Amino acid sequence: GKTKEELIGTIGFGESVCVDKEAKKKVLITGAGSYIGQSFIDYAKKYYPENFEIDELDMVGDSWRECDFSNYDIVYHVAGIAHADVGNVSEETKEKYYAVNTDLTVEVAQKAKTEKVKEFIFMSSMIVYGESAPYGKKKVIDEHTVPTPANFYGDSKLQADVAVRELADDSFKVIVLRPP
Repeated sequence: GKTKEELIGTIGFGESVCVDKEAKKKVLITGAGSYIGQSFIDYAKKYYPENFEIDELDMVGDSWRECDFSNYDIVYHVAGIAHADVGNVSEETKEKYYAVNTDLTVEVAQKAKTEKVKEFIFMSSMIVYGESAPYGKKKVIDEHTVPTPANFYGDSKLQADVAVRELADDSFKVIVLRPP
């Protein structure tokens, strides 16, 4: 039920990025032990050792709900179910993808906003744009490309992507990353 513009969002194509090496940020990675989260920790320690204090939070179960997010400047949400063989799965499996990739993401973003976190970063996926081009063909994704997920995995990520962007305001910045 969203317009093309609402689905696309404000994409950062062509915008320069400048790192304030004087800033100190406290970051909570929601999704302990994840490849992306650990890679970010390693990168930050190597290139910005004085700028970040990073904690991780396990999102399995309900204990994460007791964590006080108000101590953090940024929540970086990487928890999710990655795509696997999406061709022949049960409705129960599909529901689990939506519960984790959509519902959990939105709940974490809402908690972050309620507890006055300044920034929420969501690790979405380029899968929101559908399947990749077949071998030998070219598919270009740019600031005008409308997301059209090809399956429930892509749709679960897109629904979270759109919902968390709707939470953004002057005091709660939302950043959505859509890597391949």
